[in-house]
Amino acid sequence: MKQIFFTLFICSMASLQIGYSQNKPAPGDFFATDKVQDIKITFKQSNWSYHLDSLRFNGDGLLSSIVEINGMRFENAGVRYRGFKSFTPGNPRNPLHIVLDSKNKTANYQGTQVVKLSNTLRDPSMLREVLGYEIARAYMPAPKANFAKVTINGKYYGLFANIESVSDANFLSRFFSSSDNPFFKVNQDAADNTPAGCKNNLYGSLEFDNQINCYENNFEKLSEHGTKDLMELTRILNQETAKIETILNVDNTLWMLAFNNVVVNLSSYSGQHSVNYYIYQDDDGRFSPIIWDLNLAFGSFKSVGAGSDLKLKGLQELDPLLHLTNTTKPLISKLLDDPEYKKIYLSHMKTILQDWFMSGKFEKRARELQAAIRKDVNDDQNKYYTIAEFDASIDKTVGKKSKIPGLLELMTKRTSFLKAHPELAVFPPEISEVQVEGRKPLSSQKIQQFHITSKVDKFPKRVELYYRLDGKGGYNQVTMHDDGKFDDGTAGNNVFGVTIVPQNGEQSIEYYIVAENPGLMSYSPANYMWEKHKSTLDALNK
Repeated sequence: MKQIFFTLFICSMASLQIGYSQNKPAPGDFFATDKVQDIKITFKQSNWSYHLDSLRFNGDGLLSSIVEINGMRFENAGVRYRGFKSFTPGNPRNPLHIVLDSKNKTANYQGTQVVKLSNTLRDPSMLREVLGYEIARAYMPAPKANFAKVTINGKYYGLFANIESVSDANFLSRFFSSSDNPFFKVNQDAADNTPAGCKNNLYGSLEFDNQINCYENNFEKLSEHGTKDLMELTRILNQETAKIETILNVDNTLWMLAFNNVVVNLSSYSGQHSVNYYIYQDDDGRFSPIIWDLNLAFGSFKSVGAGSDLKLKGLQELDPLLHLTNTTKPLISKLLDDPEYKKIYLSHMKTILQDWFMSGKFEKRARELQAAIRKDVNDDQNKYYTIAEFDASIDKTVGKKSKIPGLLELMTKRTSFLKAHPELAVFPPEISEVQVEGRKPLSSQKIQQFHITSKVDKFPKRVELYYRLDGKGGYNQVTMHDDGKFDDGTAGNNVFGVTIVPQNGEQSIEYYIVAENPGLMSYSPANYMWEKHKSTLDALNK
């Protein structure tokens, strides 16, 4: 097996040092789902909607306002309409972009300087973004999201999804420990202005093009530099794929692709166009995609780019290897052409399925969130769907024309389909009984090293331990053995062991285990991106 275990997983962990508990909004957080946020906007103009329409068509100007968030007042706030297809002139409920202080750029509410409010177009459940991001955050960098009730000039404007801004320095620093590296967002208007000599309809596909202005058209540049780095990413991805780990965080990418496929998020890289993601280069020079705009996830957008829109059955039975041979989707076709990357991708799909859909967690969370916002949805006179459609939207299709699938209607049968699919029906390795050997009772000999063992069933062919001591630096990799030579008991008993000896007086270890069999991979902890096993010499010697 090639060096993928070291380069892929170690590099991923070196750049992502945030824990999931930190990424999950705490009660009282501006993005927590324990309460609906209250946002009041006051404009001097009574015809403020006309002014916002005008500004939307004439650049990125802001309309001056006073904004209150949960009682905190911002005197010099600026507001404009936002959105691509979700904006319509004269719409009584357009999405909003709020700069809390257009004169003082440091003004913020709990660290948030820019508020992005989605009007949840084509989502009768109101849950696709908030619940979708909650699932995504468990595995990859993704924004926080909840709900906000918006009042304008004293009148209830509507209930919105409140989405953390990916371009905010706080978001980037939280995941990448920096915020001023090369940073881009896919340009959804790219096809309308393709420069001469550039490939057409690329959007964010990351196909290679030989002119730098092609990239400047396909991506919005959110940093002062980096276009040549982005161009080099596409060259390596398409022409020297074996070197891809030097310039792309492959594991983050595979999580995003697995998520898109499982939840049928086709208004994304995985659908008709390669859109709705940001891409940021970390301090190690590797780009990471950051998922964005889940309003049409869970089958609300139905095109894969070939043929007509999918019907409900087609959405439920979407091929887990969609675009496997599609050269216009190199993140999929090039990466999944590698057997190891394909195995990791399928393992990530299985993890998402087990965590959220096979466990019943998805249904439970969907009903909890809907119950929490039902009154505000009912009171919203500008909502796109009736309260009866809102109530029905979890269990059945809503809309005679757009036919938005019910969340469970889609995902229950999709889960059954994926569970039985030949690529996913195999059993991954089963990691259990993870432990670190402590001092034996009545022994006077102190433990000075970390001897770690784990039972691994389901025909493992390789088991790796990734660790770091005293929480410093990147993760090291070492193979665990089942040969009777590592205090793992009898050879071949499916107990794997390894001993880590501190060299510089280190007192603690944090680690996770990756096991591979011929079909899939498993991880312990399962949420290895954010959580680790931990132990200290003090605890082992008690």
